[in-house]
Amino acid sequence: MMCLESDGTGTGGSSQDCIPGAEDGEVQTLSGRMNPVTTSLDGKSPEMEIPASLADVPKKNPNLRRARVAAAGILSVGNVLNYLDRYTVAGVLRDIQQHFGVKDSGAGLLQTVFICSFMVAAPIFGYLGDRFNRKVILSCGIFFWSAITFSSSFISKQYFWLLVLSRGLVGIGEASYSTIAPTIIGDLFTKNTRTLMLSVFYFAIPLGSGLGYITGSSVKQVAGDWRWALRVSPVLGIITGTLILIFVPKAKRGHVDQLKARTSWVRDMRALMKNRSYVFSSLATSTVSFATGALGMWIPLYLYRAQVVQKTVEPCNFGPCSSKDSLIFGAITCITGFLGVIAGAGATKWCRLKTERADPLVCAVGMLGSAIFICLVFVAAKSSSIAAYICIFAGETLLFSNWAITADMLMYVVIPTRRATAVALQSFTSHLLGDAGSPYLIGFISDLIQQSTTESPLWEFLSLGYALMLCPFVVVLGGMFFLATALFFLEDREKADQQVSQLMMPPASVKV
Repeated sequence: MMCLESDGTGTGGSSQDCIPGAEDGEVQTLSGRMNPVTTSLDGKSPEMEIPASLADVPKKNPNLRRARVAAAGILSVGNVLNYLDRYTVAGVLRDIQQHFGVKDSGAGLLQTVFICSFMVAAPIFGYLGDRFNRKVILSCGIFFWSAITFSSSFISKQYFWLLVLSRGLVGIGEASYSTIAPTIIGDLFTKNTRTLMLSVFYFAIPLGSGLGYITGSSVKQVAGDWRWALRVSPVLGIITGTLILIFVPKAKRGHVDQLKARTSWVRDMRALMKNRSYVFSSLATSTVSFATGALGMWIPLYLYRAQVVQKTVEPCNFGPCSSKDSLIFGAITCITGFLGVIAGAGATKWCRLKTERADPLVCAVGMLGSAIFICLVFVAAKSSSIAAYICIFAGETLLFSNWAITADMLMYVVIPTRRATAVALQSFTSHLLGDAGSPYLIGFISDLIQQSTTESPLWEFLSLGYALMLCPFVVVLGGMFFLATALFFLEDREKADQQVSQLMMPPASVKV
């Protein structure tokens, strides 16, 4: 006996009915679509009466499928804008330092405050996302950060603290989106299709980050004022938020209508803490956040200082400064993001034919390989910027290969009614242990080294490089966490399947 769920196109009957079999495209279960079957019902024999429940089953609807793909596309565009806005500041960082007269630690504080507010707000939106209308929360979040970002472009140079505060408020708005959007995609699709759509969604992270550098530096060059760079993403954000309200369907939470019981937030948290695959993969994503946050904030400035030492560019003491490094780094981030997500998804699909532990193992290999190339960046930058860019290209491709895979692993080991909470908690943890502190920490270490040496372009370059050398060691630690995830992945996935079966039973028999 299997349960059918209506896709909304039926003309009568309840939204779900139990029947002994049906055609492909009509049966949607928690584990995916069933294979086609042929029964005597297909011939519509006059001697056999068709049950009423079968008459109510909606036929295969390509329009519905296209609508779901379009919804995933709009959500991915929103994710692009989230990261575009986040890294526009990094694209004009030297101009901000000159305008407000702040050092490396002060510049790093902008990203740290943003991430701190983001991670505090994420669990709150996770709780709301499991219980209220998700697309309304998403849209309100986009409208909020768009308004704050636009307003921050008018802050005068006497009020740097106000710019820092505005970045904190933007983090709250973006937390609503990053926490809830993946869970909607997870509920719209299943199995390999879900992996593909999540890959597209998480490709938006490097794409948006790269476009943030490109947008910030390009708009600054055209307008002659870095503040205009902060006025692009808000306009696009308002448009995307409106599209989400209109076109994104109100997706059911893991076919929640089929689940006969829900659990409390306290019980959800307790269950997640006992889920070893979830815990280790969350620790691994924390190391990814640490590295991407630090490298994304400081690498363009580091390469600029390297070229000053090599005497291939002149020091910039008055703005607007050259934006070449931000443009190149942004373009590399876009390309490596695409290649990384595609390579990660392809490698995982191939490795699943060899082992059921493919997901965490592919992530571990990517992390360990990335650490090698990140180390080589600091060796190559002393003599050749081109060699440094090549190492960055290889390191980022491997580092970005695990984003979509990690999200897909969470869908396997966490039951549907806990997913928004799980994404929120993972986001909180990864930011708390990762990029909430890494930009400021790198800037602080850099300033500390400079204070103990003579002031010169050489030591500005070396001090920042020594501080950034912390990143590859953290990335290696992340690879170890993914290997630990592989040890428990199959067991936790089986437990999640059993819990879903229990939740589909009458409330009295549920033991989650």
